[in-house]
Amino acid sequence: MAKVNSICVYCGSGNGVNPIYADAAAELGRGMAAAGIRLVYGGGSIGLMGTIARTVMAAGGNVTGIIPRFLEQRELLLGEISEVIVTADMHERKRLMFEHADAFIALPGGIGTLEELVEMMTWAQLGRHRKPVLIANIDGFWEPLLDLLQHMRDAAFIRSEYAVNYLVADAAGDILPMLEAAAAERSRAELDQDTSTGPLSRL
Repeated sequence: MAKVNSICVYCGSGNGVNPIYADAAAELGRGMAAAGIRLVYGGGSIGLMGTIARTVMAAGGNVTGIIPRFLEQRELLLGEISEVIVTADMHERKRLMFEHADAFIALPGGIGTLEELVEMMTWAQLGRHRKPVLIANIDGFWEPLLDLLQHMRDAAFIRSEYAVNYLVADAAGDILPMLEAAAAERSRAELDQDTSTGPLSRL
């Protein structure tokens, strides 16, 4: 995967108390549209979810919203996006969000955002995927989580052989360059691995 073509963004169905969170969502949305990167998200029209989806669409980008049927009313399904996928339940929603995305970003959000982020980190830790996972630490929002992860390392519950790999961006403008660099590095590593196991390496 030399290029990131689609990104799943996890974020709140509220805006939070700090307007910088919505500003960051909008800046990220404009950047994704300009780069031709499809947004994959939870399908809602409210909070940061609505902000980033509307921004991507307004800037000429493409958006796939994936929402379980029972949340269509609660999160107010955003109908004017490029593609809407309605799922039977949360498990199907998360699986499809994973399958549709080349990378994952967690903007500020609540416990649902945290759960989705940690699940992708866990899957990566268990070797189920190698897609980049980025924590958008806007105005230090995720600092307590980063401290907790370090505490887990210090307590030897996250060990070197089961490392939890993730990126951290403190500003919205840093997010896409970091993901693109991570994707390029992954492609080089996969190419090197293929070369090392090819016929010439066995001569």
